[in-house]
Order: sequence, then structure tokens, then C-alpha cells
Amino acid sequence: MMDPVERFLNYLTVEKGLSANTIEAYRRDIQKFSTFLQETGHHIRSFKREDILSFISALRDSGNQATTVARNLATLRGLCKFMLMEGLLKEDPIENLLTPKGWKRIPRIIGTDEVSTLLKKPEGNTLSLRDKAMLEIMYSSGLRASEVINLKTGDINFEAGFLTITGKGSKQRVVPVNEQTLSTIKNYMEKSRAVCLKQKVSNYLFIARGGKPMTRQRLWQLIKKYSSELSITISPHTLRHCFASHLLDGGADLRALQKMLGHTDISTTQIYTKVTPERLRKIHKKHHPRS
Repeated sequence: MMDPVERFLNYLTVEKGLSANTIEAYRRDIQKFSTFLQETGHHIRSFKREDILSFISALRDSGNQATTVARNLATLRGLCKFMLMEGLLKEDPIENLLTPKGWKRIPRIIGTDEVSTLLKKPEGNTLSLRDKAMLEIMYSSGLRASEVINLKTGDINFEAGFLTITGKGSKQRVVPVNEQTLSTIKNYMEKSRAVCLKQKVSNYLFIARGGKPMTRQRLWQLIKKYSSELSITISPHTLRHCFASHLLDGGADLRALQKMLGHTDISTTQIYTKVTPERLRKIHKKHHPRS
């Protein structure tokens, strides 16, 4: 009989359609838990609630960040749900085990002025048009790094002003994109993309040197390059956080934001309501009779 972990990972691949990178992350987390069980004389086929609690405590005692601990707990929650469904467990050892308050780290963002400074950075050569288009599309539409590098030219509707994004679990969503960003993308496609392709053919929108698709690692490098003078160190995901937070500050509806971000659960989106006191100040000023 196939190992329960391999059965779970196969289920995530075939039934849920998760990406290879996501599956590998699940595998690493479960392997960490399995190693812990072996060291304490237990096995992945027969662990109990006490084992999970001990594992979480060990992670925290080892100095892991709260987000890492919470991710491991989420992985184990998925594994337990699957093993219950398959009859490999008689009861859920993780039931009602809540993530402690404070484990969800509030995303760090930069203000609109710093975003404007960042978007003006790429300049001077052919590839800077590509870089500018990538930065603008991440901020204007809140895309994940993987969604940016996998974006195809056919995913853009220039007339209607939206993108068709294939996100986590191969789920598609439609995301608006502003006219300025569309203009930047057109400029890149007309003046730079063909040079990057070097007579090769590709349906990927963003192309690296030699005609190959942009990689996640290269995207991170470019973000680091252009953001070196900002007040905080940022990543591709920071621009997604800025997109969400700045929309909420402008009065956007939380449900609409959830759809644009591709969040399955509204609670994931709600963390952005805690990002900045500026939002609270605006609400107070608008609705309080003495403001």
C-alpha cells in the first residue's frame, strides 16, 4: 500500500491541481514532522494530538518565525483531513487546534510615494521596459510572483482592460488592470520583447535574455535591485500587499478585493484591514460627526 504521505501528495497533485513548487513545500513540511515523530519513537501512520502539539512547540523553541510555524500547522491540518477522508485516522488529532493570535504577521508595505519612486526606477536599456512593465502589473493588479512569470500574451484583454490569471490550484480569475499599465505593457511588447526573444517564439509575456521565460529567482533579483533605496526590504509579494492595502485605504470592498487576490477564504483577505492606521483615520474622519 502506498505510504500515506505519498497518497496525500498525489491527491494534492491530481485532485487539487497544485503546482510542483507547492507540492514540494508540503513534502518538506511533512518530512520535518515525520523526522520529529521518528526521533520521539512514533510514526506518521499513528500520530496523536500530543505529537502535533510537541512538534509545534519544538518549532517555536528552535526560533522559527510565527509564519513558518503556522504554515507547518496548516500542512498538518491538510494531511489530517485527508487521512480522515481515506479512513487512515479514526479521529482528527488537529480538530479545534487554533493558530494562536499574533501568528499571522501583518504584511509590511510601502506608501504610495515610495511605490511611485520604485516604478520610475527601471530606465536606460531595452530590458528596463520589461522590468517596468512587470513592476507596474504587480502593483496595479496584485499578482503573485508565479502568476507574473507565467502570464501569457493571450491573457491580456487590452480593449476591456483586464487579465485572466491562472492562480493556485489552477483556478482562474479575472483581474482589472489600469490604462497606464496597459500602455507600459504595449510599449514593452512593441520595443523590447522581440529583442529579448532573439527570433525565437514564445507565448510567455515576460522574456529573459536568450528568449527564455522569466524565472522566479530573476524576478526576486530585479525587485532587490530596484528597491535598494526604499525604507524597507521588499519582495515581489510586497507589491501584492501594497495593491491590497492601498485599495482598502481608497475604500475598496473587501469581497471585491478577495476576488481580485484569488483568496478562497475571506479571513485571508481580512488581514489587510489591519495593515495601516491611515485607513482607520479616513473612516473616522468620514463618519464621525466631530471630525
